Amino acid sequence: MRQVVLDTETTGLEVRQGHRLVEIACVEMVGRRLTGRYWQTYLNPERAMDEGASQVTGIRDEHLVDKPLFADKVDEFLAFVDGAELVIHNASFDVGFIDAELARLGGAYGRIGDRCNVLDTLAMARERYPGQRNSLDALCKRLGVDNSRRDLHGGLIDAQLLADVYLAMTSGQVAMDLAFEQPQESAASMAVDAPLILRGRPRVLRASAEEAAMHEQRLDALDKSAGGVSVWRRLEMPAEAGSA
Repeated sequence: MRQVVLDTETTGLEVRQGHRLVEIACVEMVGRRLTGRYWQTYLNPERAMDEGASQVTGIRDEHLVDKPLFADKVDEFLAFVDGAELVIHNASFDVGFIDAELARLGGAYGRIGDRCNVLDTLAMARERYPGQRNSLDALCKRLGVDNSRRDLHGGLIDAQLLADVYLAMTSGQVAMDLAFEQPQESAASMAVDAPLILRGRPRVLRASAEEAAMHEQRLDALDKSAGGVSVWRRLEMPAEAGSA
C-alpha cells in the first residue's frame, strides 16, 4: 500500500476566517517503508501571517512574497498524492485548508477526499492513549522518536517525524495486516478441529545487514529517549547481563 504522510503550515488557525496555506510537505511510504521520495513547497498566501503563526513556524511575510501561488503548484501536488492513503495528524485541520484552496480554483479539482483516503493519527492516538497528551511532541517522547531537530514547526520535518510516530504506533499491527491478506476459510472448515501438519522444515527468516543496522539505530534512539538503557535493549541482553 502506498501512503503519503502530510503536514501543512498556515497563516493562522481558522480557515473560515480566510487563513491560507503557506507550506505543504509530504513524504512517501510504500509497504510501511519510507522510500526517500518527498514533495514540499512554500506558498504565497496573498495575505499576512498571524504573529502567533509566525512565532510557531518561524515563517515571516517577507519569506513568502516570492513563493508560488497554490494555483501554480496544485497539479504537481495532486499528482504526488493521487490514490495514496494520506496519514495526517489532526487531519480535519489540514484537509480543511487544502479543500478551501481547491475550492478557490473552481469545482474541477473537487475535494482531497475524492482522490485519497485519509488516516488521522490524532484520532488513532486518542483511542490508544485516552486521557493523555497526544500532540506530535508528546507522541515522539512516548514512542522513543528523536525530535531534537524540531526547534520550530516546519512541514517537512513534522511529516518525517509523523512517519516515524505512525510506524512506531502501528508496529504491532503488521502481523494482523498480513493475516487479513490470506484467503478466508469457510465457516464449515473453520469449525473442524484438525491437527496442524507441517510439510517440510519451517523457513527461518533472518534480518539482513541493512535491517540489523536500522534496528540498532532505532534502539540507540530509544536508549537516548530513556536516558539510559531502554527496556527494548534489556530484552536483547543475556539473562545474566539483564539481571546485573
